[in-house]
Amino acid sequence: MPSVSPSITTMIRMDHTHVMAAFHRYHADSPWWRKRAIVELACTALEIHAQLEEEIFYPALGEALPGDDTLAKSKPEHDKMREDIAKLRAMGPDDAAYDARFMQLMREVIHHVADEETVLLPTAERALASRLSELGARMTKRRMQLVGQKQPAAIAANTMGTFPLASLALVSLGALAIAHCLKPAAPRRTKHYA
Repeated sequence: MPSVSPSITTMIRMDHTHVMAAFHRYHADSPWWRKRAIVELACTALEIHAQLEEEIFYPALGEALPGDDTLAKSKPEHDKMREDIAKLRAMGPDDAAYDARFMQLMREVIHHVADEETVLLPTAERALASRLSELGARMTKRRMQLVGQKQPAAIAANTMGTFPLASLALVSLGALAIAHCLKPAAPRRTKHYA
């Protein structure tokens, strides 16, 4: 039976889009709690994404393309990102350097994403074509494990702080779906023959 999981390259692009959307929500004049939510959501997403790539994507691509230059510099870029995340988490939104530190992280991530999306992912789609869905399924399973380890309630709260309107829309849709499911069934009309 074929896998219904998105390909690993599609999942990586979706992660990039999610983090970039969070980045674009950040403004220097935002309230401190919103800045904290955005930074925490972006940092947690980046940590999970980097770990998934290092555990699943990079080894598979490394087997198919030993010695690839773009792949070789990806792990050190992740390490630098982790250093920046640690520095951000050691300060608060009221710190004068907080905005600049987050902007620096954004610049580094944007550069990394550009390399992956223009070079690494197209290369992987050719080199790993027959394995993309299987690797995507492995990534999905491992993502669920990592999210479970990273305090899902905090991730949900930070998502609501980062994307309040989208969160409200999802909660509203969920409430409507529950209400629809709990609504008593309409009585069946039966035909009466005289």
